[in-house]
Amino acid sequence: MATSPDKDFCPHFQKAIELVGKRWSGTILRAIMYNPRRFSEISAHIVEISDRSLSLRLKELESEGLITRSVEATQPVGVSYELTAKGRALESVITELENWAHDWVAQRETVGTSDR
Repeated sequence: MATSPDKDFCPHFQKAIELVGKRWSGTILRAIMYNPRRFSEISAHIVEISDRSLSLRLKELESEGLITRSVEATQPVGVSYELTAKGRALESVITELENWAHDWVAQRETVGTSDR
């Protein structure tokens, strides 16, 4: 007998979905999924994000332990961001969400508002 999803709803799911689903968070994680990137490189990948929003979201993702910030002793000083092991554990989730978006969101934009 299957249990009711409402009865066994995990309270940690809500925190996780709000963290990853917060505006720009998933996109930032996707931008640095395969390579460490500097602030300007992340910003170039996500053209709609303001520098302030990117800065705030990077700090939040760092405080949650999903990314790490590395300061390089160069002239000028370079700062790069990369996924931690905790952030890298989201790779399959992000990849599947991206696949879903290609299959369903892009399709909906092409077809209009009709559901399949």
